[in-house]
Formats: sequence, structure tokens, C-alpha cells
Amino acid sequence: MVLSIHQTTSQRAGYRKILEGWAKAGIKYVEITDRALDDFLKTDSIAAAKSVITDNGLTMVSGASVLQDFWNKNAGFAAQMEIWKKRCEQFASLGSTKIYCPSTTNRMIKDEDYKTVPDAIREAGDVAKQYNLTGMIEFARSSTLIATLTTSLKLIREAGHPNIHPMLDCYHFWSGMGKFEDLDMLKPGELAHVHFQDTPDIPRELFGQQTRLIPGDGVTPLVKILRKLAEKGYDGALSVELFIPELQAGDPQEVATQIRTKCEKVMREANVL
Repeated sequence: MVLSIHQTTSQRAGYRKILEGWAKAGIKYVEITDRALDDFLKTDSIAAAKSVITDNGLTMVSGASVLQDFWNKNAGFAAQMEIWKKRCEQFASLGSTKIYCPSTTNRMIKDEDYKTVPDAIREAGDVAKQYNLTGMIEFARSSTLIATLTTSLKLIREAGHPNIHPMLDCYHFWSGMGKFEDLDMLKPGELAHVHFQDTPDIPRELFGQQTRLIPGDGVTPLVKILRKLAEKGYDGALSVELFIPELQAGDPQEVATQIRTKCEKVMREANVL
């Protein structure tokens, strides 16, 4: 497996400074966010955005397209699909082979809503295929639609589109309603991407975005999880996505150095580095 960092982790530094700082810390793999890219494109081009990646010896492993209610065909689905198309085009041009959208929703979900999910997945997959991308669903612990790995796998398999795969966010997985044994449901090679975080030793009822920790700083059984994922044939990126204000406002090189030191220790213990 390879260590990556998600741009949200250093988001206040801005697109260019994030990537330049991480590269100085020896990071080779990065995950680009729609937010950071949009801010960069206000004054520069997509070609320049790619140059920042390539000139710093970086490889983009995935891109984040954050859309509310995307994975079911609600009233706003057509408009969101246009955004998904734009993100697919942008991320493909930056050299990515993957794009994901969280399962977050801001409305009540009923049984009949799940009937629309496979069609939504297929439409998103058709667009991703046009750009030679693998699209991914990130299940979110607070989602009223897809909050667990089990639900994600069920719906993706029902849709049966070769360009849509599951991904695993360690924070959403370990702090949510799932259990470790759910990982046994993964088929060899099925998992496409991993977000890598730890959780503190506090009541799970107190968990929020900012309670994510650098891997190795908390109590999530990350070594056990990584070994299980390796058993299932996963050998891709472990992308550190954090919302810690001090890190987001910190110097990207210093932040990446700290993350790399702690993460590589966990990865070595799990024999995946």
C-alpha cells in the first residue's frame, strides 16, 4: 500500500502550497478536492493545476466530488450529474484514475428511495467510464442513505456497473454502525480506495469531523484493519483525510512530515508498506 494525503487535511494553505509543501516532506501520492481546485481555477488554468502535480513529482490517486443526495435520483439529480461530469473531466485531465462522492444527504430517506440508487450508480458509472475513471461511493456514518459498508456493497453489487466500486473511510467505518467482521464481505480486489484516520478514546456519541486523528494517535485497530484489507487484495492508497483545525492551518510540509512519520509506523507494523 502507499501513503497519500487528502487536500482537506491542509486546506487553508491553498492548492499550490499544499502540494508543494507535501512534496518537500517526501509525499508522493495525493488526493485532490473539488474545493481546493475550484479556488485555484479562479486565477489559473487546469493545465497549471496539473503542472503543480507533475512538477512536484506527485501522483493523483483520487479526486473528491462532494455532492449532497447524489446517490439517489432525487429532484436535483440531473443538475448534480452535470457537476459530476465536470469533475470527471477535470480529474481525468489531472491524471487521476478515480473519483468519489460521499453518501451524505440532508433529507429524510424512505424505503422507495433505495430503489433509485442502482440507476443513479449506473448513470454515474457511465460518465466515469467515458473518462476511464473508477467512481466510488464513500459511505458516511451520519448519512441517512448509505452509512455502512454493508449497505454500500449491497447497492453497488445490485447496480453491477464495472466503473463503480466501494471505498472505505476508516473513520466512518470504525465510528459508525458497522463492525470489523463486515470487512469479510469484501471480495478480492473489490475495494478501490481507502481514507486513513484514527479515532480518540471518547464516547462514540461525541465523534464529529474534527475528532479524526492522525493514524497511530488513537484507538482504532488500524493494524488489524490493514492486515484484513491486504488479505482481501487491497494494495492501493491510504489517503489521510483530517479536519483538525491546527493541521489545516499549519505549514503543509510540517504537517505532512508528522503524518508520514506516524502513518508509516502503523503501515510497517501491519506489513503493508
